[in-house]
Amino acid sequence: MNGDDAHAGGRPDPTDGSPPVPPTAPVPPAARLRPAGPGRVIVVGDLVTDVVAVLAGPLATGSDTPATIRFTGGGQAANTAVWLAGLGVPVTLVAAVGDDEPGRARVAELTRTGVDCAVTAYADRPTGSVVVLASAGERTMLTERGANQRLTGAQVTAALADRPDAGHLHLSAYPLLDPASRAAGRRALAVARERGLTSSVDAASAAPLRQVGAAAFLDWVRDVDLLLVNADEAAVLAPDADPVTQARTLTAIARNVVVKRGPAGAVWVGPDGTVTSTPGRRTPTVDATGAGDAFAAGLIAGWSAGVTRAEALADAAELGARAVSTIGARPAR
Repeated sequence: MNGDDAHAGGRPDPTDGSPPVPPTAPVPPAARLRPAGPGRVIVVGDLVTDVVAVLAGPLATGSDTPATIRFTGGGQAANTAVWLAGLGVPVTLVAAVGDDEPGRARVAELTRTGVDCAVTAYADRPTGSVVVLASAGERTMLTERGANQRLTGAQVTAALADRPDAGHLHLSAYPLLDPASRAAGRRALAVARERGLTSSVDAASAAPLRQVGAAAFLDWVRDVDLLLVNADEAAVLAPDADPVTQARTLTAIARNVVVKRGPAGAVWVGPDGTVTSTPGRRTPTVDATGAGDAFAAGLIAGWSAGVTRAEALADAAELGARAVSTIGARPAR
């Protein structure tokens, strides 16, 4: 529901009425991103191995299609955590992996990037895997969630108890969308409320949203401070052709709503009804995997630091543009 800034954890929620930049604005080659805001960000959700295949042309069903293939760390929550760490934000990932070599490799690479890992290994499930088929700015994912289904609310509670500097909790919706891990996702949001943290949710994926139904999902995320949806997810949760109308509709559930529109930019509707937009960034798309995860990191970092909505959206768009310029969902080394 709509609320004032004090109800949103006391963080500033400024407005900005400046006119939008033309939609062909290029990505500044060395644009300055915002410094880390106050408090640690706790990110809850999936950690997987991505097998990314960037197709050289249309998929030849039943035959061979040339592709560039990379094995990388992935998972929406883990990707967002890495992008946050790259911005200098203290960040902890709460997730689950298998007690196997891929799981150990995923945790080790996160640690090297500066992510604090509250990751539990389970012997009865393998580390999750996702096969990503990427082409022409789109990607299709084949998912085995594996040990991510073993994520528990107790893990989230313990991680927050051990990290008193936490100021914000970001939940990837994948745990909510799977009945096996739903309790963990709901517990994460409950603990954030109990401890006075601000909260954000990324709606994750349109197909599983349709399966659980808009009414159920919106009930689970009611009263979060920030809800992020892409165009497909917005169409599931608030059917309408206009992204501003969709965002306004969803502010009945979340205090702030951002609708990501890919190359067309993004719109933000705040608790006071103010609409702020940012244009898309003109950049060649190599692989769209993880662009939304990078966008979320830029938005959370700027918002937590108290910048205007327009500035936070611009930072988010820049990180999203960086993400699509390389293969895989993590920052290029």
